[in-house]
Amino acid sequence: MAEKDNKIGGGEINRVGVRMPPFYPDKPGLWFAQLESQFVLANITVDSTKYHHAMGQLDPIYASEVEDIITAPSAPDKYERLKAELIKRLSASREKKVKQLLTDEELGDRKPSQFLRHLKHLAGPGVPEEFLRTIWTSRLPSSTQSIIASQANTSLDEVAELADRIHDIVTPSPQVAAASTIAPSGSCNMSNEIAELSRQVQMLTSKVDRMSRQKSRSNVPNRSRARSTQRSQSNYRKFPTCWFHHKFGNKANQCVKPCDFSVNDGGSR
Repeated sequence: MAEKDNKIGGGEINRVGVRMPPFYPDKPGLWFAQLESQFVLANITVDSTKYHHAMGQLDPIYASEVEDIITAPSAPDKYERLKAELIKRLSASREKKVKQLLTDEELGDRKPSQFLRHLKHLAGPGVPEEFLRTIWTSRLPSSTQSIIASQANTSLDEVAELADRIHDIVTPSPQVAAASTIAPSGSCNMSNEIAELSRQVQMLTSKVDRMSRQKSRSNVPNRSRARSTQRSQSNYRKFPTCWFHHKFGNKANQCVKPCDFSVNDGGSR
């Protein structure tokens, strides 16, 4: 429908036909973007006209979220205030619902990485990774949590791979589980299997800790390690002055002990 502009008493009234998209309570920002696209097509620029078009699409349950704005609208930016507050309040409500949804989810028979992908799908876009990491970790077995807790600086995807390896070790295969159900007399073998799995988990934990320590040591400058090097007594007897002071004299910035170099006399004894 074409727009008709009439001037009454020096004022302008926009009479337009607008294709109003259905309101999206889960994505209010997207809804306003589509609505404003229709405003552009219909050449609607008056704030009050935008405000009343938007108001006409709100069901009572969503209008109640911004009741204070509707009952006491500000002037002259009623539409912009309605838009900002509706997006903010409905988005906060969605985050609360997402949190409730995610905290009800359990790992079940999935691998940790599969469970993480499932949580990401439920959360949708815009949910912070640290929030997902906290929810995901809290739903893992305590034995797995204690290991990955030391990987705070590791990316979430890498931690998920580590959790999968732990899961493969501590989770018995279907054959082992069936054997434990069908043949109770094999409890001794089952105990040995559990003990072996526990030993592998401890080995994996030690390996992770060792890798972390090696990474920390690799960050120590070579110069610091060189300064702590000691010469053998036989080398010292042959060469009382270390190589650095023999080569550079007073300009040497390193020294390997023992060394008889003296600053006062320029290195002479």
